[in-house]
Amino acid sequence: MSLLVVGLSHRSAPVSVLERAALTVDAQAKLLHDTVAAEPAAESAVLATCNRIELYADVDKFHAGVAELSTLLALHSGVGLEELTPYLYVHYEDRAVHHLFSVACGLDSMVVGEGQILGQIKDSLARAQELHTAGRLLNDLFQQALRVGKRAHSETGIDRAGQSLVTFGLEQLAGREPVHAWAKGKRALVIGAGSMSSLAAATLARAGVDEVVVANRTLDRAERLAAILTEGGTGVAARAVPMDDVAVELTRADVAVSCTGATGLVLTAADVTAAVSGRVGDVRDVRSEVRDGHDGSVGCADDDCVIAPDTATPAPDTATPAPDAGGCPVGAQVGDENAYEQHAALVDNSPAVGGSSVRVARSVPAAVVPAARAAALYLLDLAMPRDIDAAAHRLTGVRLVDIESLADASADAPMAADVDAVRTLVSDEVAAFGAAQRAAHITPTVVALRTMAADVVNGEMARLDGRLPELGAKERAEITQTVRRVVDKLLHAPTVRVKQLASEPGGAGYADALRTLFDLDPETVAAVSRADLLSNAGGNAVGQLNQHQENDEPKRGRA
Repeated sequence: MSLLVVGLSHRSAPVSVLERAALTVDAQAKLLHDTVAAEPAAESAVLATCNRIELYADVDKFHAGVAELSTLLALHSGVGLEELTPYLYVHYEDRAVHHLFSVACGLDSMVVGEGQILGQIKDSLARAQELHTAGRLLNDLFQQALRVGKRAHSETGIDRAGQSLVTFGLEQLAGREPVHAWAKGKRALVIGAGSMSSLAAATLARAGVDEVVVANRTLDRAERLAAILTEGGTGVAARAVPMDDVAVELTRADVAVSCTGATGLVLTAADVTAAVSGRVGDVRDVRSEVRDGHDGSVGCADDDCVIAPDTATPAPDTATPAPDAGGCPVGAQVGDENAYEQHAALVDNSPAVGGSSVRVARSVPAAVVPAARAAALYLLDLAMPRDIDAAAHRLTGVRLVDIESLADASADAPMAADVDAVRTLVSDEVAAFGAAQRAAHITPTVVALRTMAADVVNGEMARLDGRLPELGAKERAEITQTVRRVVDKLLHAPTVRVKQLASEPGGAGYADALRTLFDLDPETVAAVSRADLLSNAGGNAVGQLNQHQENDEPKRGRA
């Protein structure tokens, strides 16, 4: 059997495809069961996060395994196989191990070095164990991945290269302003009470917001999170509300973070419009300010608009005319909602906000354009599929950051020098894991050989008892010990050597050779494998195996 992973992530697929392919908890359970029910796979585990969906399996055939896993992913995600296939990646054996270890260390995350992925890997393993779809290989693999990830964070400076997705998202909302300065005095609404939402609530509390309101479909979970925040020593006021109160709470909030497991939108553009309109003076004041500034001569009063003019500065020769040849369309169409939509698009395209540069007929002083658009309501959507309608970013007075915009922003994030150290650590751990797995593959054969030798010794001693019934107990014990020492010495060199050879790449064939040379019963070897001697403690068979392994090792001084 061999390890195979088929999946898609933010590196291989656009967010729109990831969003459609997102798996609910129930869908993940069905996928796991269907995978182990398929012919090529014996074990399965699913790693599903906001930016990746990966199916791990222990398969006996590569091509059949790829075809089966791809088909099952398409079936349970609801995205057609033909549409999904171009975005899928496949890793096999050592490459699959390398991929998971890299993911565990945060090297493959949207924000390099983030540590939340470790909790998600742990949850994936727990789910596979609970559903009994993870066997020895995937248990060993995922547990080792967790250890490798912890090593990376404790032994290198990878933490300096990355941060949590929550922190990165809040930094994008805050722009050039430090998060703690931007958050101070704000009222926050957190929708959801899962791990990501809990982290968001705690991060906002530490950043200095005045209040955190937690909304969740299960009110008890929201109340527990609110109690933790209140007792956490941050001084923040926290309270819980049912999901039905989100619309009301949104009119009071300055920033809202949403991360739920909902399959549809939690906040539509209409919901956000109603919430912002319900804030006293927010939208009316902003739009009034824009209208007053767009009179054709003074120019746009919105500092984020890419054509906010400085009439004292001549236009560059390379400039091209702005829309409507007069700059921002609101200047000629006061009161026209379509004009405001175009104005919002110009703001979104501002280099300061993160869009592509728009050349205009009048220049904009650099000091005029802030790092991020000031807003009456800041929205952070960390869910996949998304919780908040993407159209909300066009609304005046609203700034929305979601997974898609985070992916774009993270592409330009600097990489720390410690990333190279983590890559080296991963390579070493992959080699060690591969050697251990190949050595473990031959262990059942070695145990079967030792068992056969013990049976031969016992049989010969029984025959000796029949021939020499007068033999004393002391003499019999001495003879038995002598025969066993002879057998151990004869088997020592070949068993030690075959373990060494089996741990090397391509060493799996040595187990077959050993079974053939000693005419071992395949059923006996299979029975040892089923007993899973390496991963279960206790029992006479395990004690016997440990004794044999100790005998196989060269004699060394004890530390």
